[in-house]
Amino acid sequence: MALHPRAGEPAQAEDLTNIAQLVSAYFVNEVDPRQRAQQVQFGTSGHRGCSLQHSFNEAHILAISQALVAYREEQGITGPLLLGRDTHALSEAAYMTALEVFIGNGIEVHVQSADGYTPTPVISNAILRYNQGRTSGLADGVVITPSHNPPSDGGFKYNPPHGGPAGSDATKVIEKYANALLSSELMGVNAVSYAEARSSQLLHQVDWRKDYIEALDQVIDMQAIRKAKLRIGVDAMGGAGASYWQGIAEHYQLDIEVFNAEADASFRFMSLDKDGKIRMDCSSPYAMASLLKLKDNYDIGLGNDPDYDRHGIVSPKQGLLNPNHYLAIAIDYLCQHRDWQPELALGKTLVSSALIDRVANKHQRKLLEMPVGFKWFAPGLANGSLAFAGEESAGASFVDRQGQPWSTDKDGIILALLAAEIVAVTGQDLADYYQQLCRDHGTSYYRRVDAASTVEMNQAFAGIRGYKLKLTELAGDAVVEIMTKAPGNDALIGGVKVTTENGWFAARPSGTEPIYKIYCESFVSEAHLTQLAEEAQALVKQWLA
Repeated sequence: MALHPRAGEPAQAEDLTNIAQLVSAYFVNEVDPRQRAQQVQFGTSGHRGCSLQHSFNEAHILAISQALVAYREEQGITGPLLLGRDTHALSEAAYMTALEVFIGNGIEVHVQSADGYTPTPVISNAILRYNQGRTSGLADGVVITPSHNPPSDGGFKYNPPHGGPAGSDATKVIEKYANALLSSELMGVNAVSYAEARSSQLLHQVDWRKDYIEALDQVIDMQAIRKAKLRIGVDAMGGAGASYWQGIAEHYQLDIEVFNAEADASFRFMSLDKDGKIRMDCSSPYAMASLLKLKDNYDIGLGNDPDYDRHGIVSPKQGLLNPNHYLAIAIDYLCQHRDWQPELALGKTLVSSALIDRVANKHQRKLLEMPVGFKWFAPGLANGSLAFAGEESAGASFVDRQGQPWSTDKDGIILALLAAEIVAVTGQDLADYYQQLCRDHGTSYYRRVDAASTVEMNQAFAGIRGYKLKLTELAGDAVVEIMTKAPGNDALIGGVKVTTENGWFAARPSGTEPIYKIYCESFVSEAHLTQLAEEAQALVKQWLA
């Protein structure tokens, strides 16, 4: 897709969402459950939508919340529900609705004290801490966030007692129940007024922020960062963890300068993303343009999206690191500076760089290659079989310094702090660290191409079967494997991946947009990558025809 002419430039008044109109539509717009676009649909990161498009409205949250109540009862989940939200406008509205339903159904609900916002990884960490040593009365959680999506969007994500994103076994049930409630005009939804919910004895205020910050030295060498006297710049992107950065600086005596720390639902301080939209994507050089201009002022620059499950890492030498490059750096460093038991495995999505495979092999670590979606890693992180799990879209988590689970959802805070630790301990700029990995394992040339699609084309991906594809050569190399299932767990990947000795490509449909994505990597050259990408696009068009 073509780059927008204003990509990377500051947002102007005409780019901003009308927040009053957006929130009004949440409460006023009616939902037609006969239209698929207006039904509850759980993707890899929960249900997302927009109130102006009748896809994220009060009726949706009433139905999803009541459906979750029923699911909890079916599963015997009787502990408190931990409820958090980010700084999107619709997150505030949906938070109020969800609280009315949960309290109305007699559920004990824990929220951040002083009406504070809560990052996704903090909810995950809090669930694990609450459930530690318990066999009954387990807690679960809800994070109301559309992650890095534009200001007009809303999102609702469920985290069961293992602390990570719910798997499809849970979300399909919740989705089915919720749509049944929508179809019955919300008959069976129990809710109290917001005033009643706020005054209920079932509502408990908890200072997760304090607990999380004070425990960070269990997972990151905070003293090494302090002793190195690093100058750290942070783009908080107006997100749920903005106040955390100031708290981290004060508690650990770090030199951190924080930008864009105010909560502004219009996100007017952002620069436009590649398509000209305001999108708080800390892995995008266009969205991170304001921090990139200041990169020379700091030893390391860091950024997070609104719910803080993603990380953006800025090197003074190189600028914004490719998420794949940073994952390889993080794994290489952790394998050398953590006393992990030999049986602990590493996890990556199958569209992440094969450089990670080479790094894992160097350290003699088992590597599990999973489908896209962090839900596939949550059980392994929770039961202690995975030491690290990451995905190409700048999301990862890893166990603490004692080898115990820290968060089973993506944690952008610890991945950002890990970058600071690496610089502090090694004395290297991360760009130099990556170049050394390339000298040791080969240079990776990686690209993702987004292609316009239709509903029918995206649905056609489900019919692709590797054994039916008569493909023997790709970009001048013999095809080694064609897969439609992930080797790490034998689950369908929702698309196809083709590998050769010198590269690979994978194609899968978007769950939220009328596009499909083609991921390509070459270990030969940029020209070879281009050839691989062009052949991949032609093949995918042929397979979907």
